[in-house]
Amino acid sequence: MNRLGGEQSPYLLQHAHNPVDWFPWGPEAFEKARRENKPIFLSIGYSTCHWCHVMERESFENDRIAELLNRDFVSIKVDREERPDVDRIYMTFVQATTGGGGWPMSVFLTPELEPFFGGTYFPPENRYGHPGFASILTQLAEAWRTQRSEIAASAREMVEELQKRVAVQPGTAASVTESVMDSGFFGFRRAFDAHTGGFGAAPKFPRPSVIEFLLRYHARTKNQDALQMSLLTLREMAKGGMHDQLGGGFHRYSVDERWFVPHFEKMLYDQGQLAISYLEAFQLTGEKMYADVARDIFDYVLRDMTSPEGGFYSAEDADSVIDPEDPKVKGEGAFYIWTADEIHDVVPSPAADWFMHRYGVADGGNVANDPHNEFTNRNILYEAVSLADTALFFRQIEETVAAGIAEASRLLLEARSKRIRPGLDDKILTAWNGLMISAFALGGAVLDEPRYKDAAKRAADFLIEKMYDPSSGKLLRRYRQGDAAIDGFLDDYAMFTQALLDLYETQFDIRHLEIAVRLTEKQREVFEDKENGGFFNTAGGGPAPAAKPSMIILTGYDAPAARPASTSELILRMKDDYDGAEPAGNSVALLNLLRLGQMTDRQEFRESADRLLAAFAPYLAQVAVALPYMLAACEFRLSEVRQVVLVGEDTERLARAVWQRFVPNKVVLGVNSPAARLRLAGWIPAIDGMREVENRAAAYVCRNYTCQLPVTGVDELLQLLQ
Repeated sequence: MNRLGGEQSPYLLQHAHNPVDWFPWGPEAFEKARRENKPIFLSIGYSTCHWCHVMERESFENDRIAELLNRDFVSIKVDREERPDVDRIYMTFVQATTGGGGWPMSVFLTPELEPFFGGTYFPPENRYGHPGFASILTQLAEAWRTQRSEIAASAREMVEELQKRVAVQPGTAASVTESVMDSGFFGFRRAFDAHTGGFGAAPKFPRPSVIEFLLRYHARTKNQDALQMSLLTLREMAKGGMHDQLGGGFHRYSVDERWFVPHFEKMLYDQGQLAISYLEAFQLTGEKMYADVARDIFDYVLRDMTSPEGGFYSAEDADSVIDPEDPKVKGEGAFYIWTADEIHDVVPSPAADWFMHRYGVADGGNVANDPHNEFTNRNILYEAVSLADTALFFRQIEETVAAGIAEASRLLLEARSKRIRPGLDDKILTAWNGLMISAFALGGAVLDEPRYKDAAKRAADFLIEKMYDPSSGKLLRRYRQGDAAIDGFLDDYAMFTQALLDLYETQFDIRHLEIAVRLTEKQREVFEDKENGGFFNTAGGGPAPAAKPSMIILTGYDAPAARPASTSELILRMKDDYDGAEPAGNSVALLNLLRLGQMTDRQEFRESADRLLAAFAPYLAQVAVALPYMLAACEFRLSEVRQVVLVGEDTERLARAVWQRFVPNKVVLGVNSPAARLRLAGWIPAIDGMREVENRAAAYVCRNYTCQLPVTGVDELLQLLQ
């Protein structure tokens, strides 16, 4: 076992038995490189990355390649999900020098951590249009021996160039007007696939922040195209193989344009964001299908992705065991796919035939384009035919067919659960848990489901207990097997703050709002760029700060996702400006600040929001589509925000009404105890005068803290919220 055996990251532990003499990122590796004057080979990936597994099997388990690495380099392995700060810096370099990026990422550094050569996946020998890894190692080692000073000078120049590229001058918050929102809308409309939804061509990635913006743009402008683009995308995604039709939840992305053939890994951040998108579609339309998909996601996460302590695990692998007799051999999606005979063996007729017709199962398999022969005679389940058309085809009553297919699904899920599951990345990340807590909080309120309410509260309590220091306001990033570690990044602070705000608005525990305020104060202290506006991804103490980076768009074998740090080891201090698989920390922070400004009436939160928006204003004017979540925050800012104050110990009836409809331009405050009244009135004195009406819970709907007469009826409240 190499040095990675002492780490907690499941990705690093996957490489603990490689013959490569791996180091984790840290002083021991840097000192060795400087002492021996060797270049560093930095390999960055994550535990559920398919091509990371391939490169490990081909190269890092290869004794000959390991010998080259051990002799001529200091090799460092990084989990990008634990250290997104390191990943982001060197991904910027790889994209700047190669025009693309992805994982695994392979970068060669000087002992001063300055990059001089990089790429993504390299096969062991020349193939796939890539140079062979062994050849690259040999050539770079020779170059280091003979041209060391030139390489070091070139690397320093590259870092200086990157610092120039990432720095821009801020504009003004006032310049972010309706025209910027229109620019974002028209950009997405141009990229929209009117046949199968989504934006752009295959491969298609879910990007829920686009849906969040479009639904809010529709709410303000009543633009029907914005609504219909969102709903078509959500419907088609739910019908496709990217949606796990048996077990719920969504896979990472679709390799084709119709959401049929997925890349089978499942990421927690997708589940949290997509659940919110489906819930908001349900609020807007009242259509049961959207609520059902959200329930599928929640039930999957509760069943397969929740720790005994209540936190949520990070991911499940794309690859899984094909044959239990040979568990070392794995294939893409093997856990999820079926032969027709396997279905007939589990489900009796005629329900098997009904199920196969509805979900597109064919005797010879249903994947026509299968370049790697992974789906021979096997089927990816997708909604090929509606329930009504299935009943019509078999000349049966629809209720009978529905019951038969439901039982077939139950039997198949039970049979599938006996297969060897994909690998689980069981680390608990604060930022990603924040996204999932927000979803469960909203789901509990919109669907009036106690299980989801409890899951949100339990996960938040877990993070507060294990990852948060109330005396300092400090937050940690990662927890695994009793070990909490790694100082939190901007994403962790912003996304957990957002979760606490969502939890407070749906459950009215004043402690959650108080911690959200404290985390935001700490975030402003540690990450804010007071001069140029916005927040750095990492805490101070590093190199001279750059104001903002150029846009990061990741394309490659396993594309977008990752983020944040804070140590003197880092050669750049950056601010993300791309809402990809996850929203950028600054985008989430902007909406948090705007909400907190409304909820506490604290001017410093509004000022931070204005400085942040000013920092990003020039970029929004140029490429609004890069930051849809920030556009959603701007929609909140441009709208006439309502403060909804619910007063009384029994406000549940009124609270349910608040969440029946899609009303994004609001904040909700609950005066449900003397402690809550004291805290809220300390921020907004008018709240102290708000009382129940005739001993009944009352709702006060206010604009700019000027309130209409209180109402006690649900219909009256809904009318005020229109």
